[in-house]
Amino acid sequence: MVEKIKSGNHITNVAEKEVDLLSRHIDVLKTVKEHGPIGIIRLSQITGQPQHMIRYSLRTLEKGGIIKPSSQGAVITDNVHETLGTLESTLDEIITTMDELKKKLK
Repeated sequence: MVEKIKSGNHITNVAEKEVDLLSRHIDVLKTVKEHGPIGIIRLSQITGQPQHMIRYSLRTLEKGGIIKPSSQGAVITDNVHETLGTLESTLDEIITTMDELKKKLK
């Protein structure tokens, strides 16, 4: 989980929540990739996230075609490697954008 900075500012709180959500989705995906097929209870135990949050992440990842349900639990799809590559390049772009935003604050 991403370490939170308590600022009380609405703009930063929204950004922190979105980063936390992305971090959770990545943790769930990584766990499904490493331990799949895997169910909600086991995912919750491994990630330390509540089951309702795991369900939400699983739904999101399934809608994206990255995982799919099976009779034994969630499993990755053939799209996972392409998605991880895209995610990595997107995160690089976000880092660049964040650096530019930091410069604007100075």
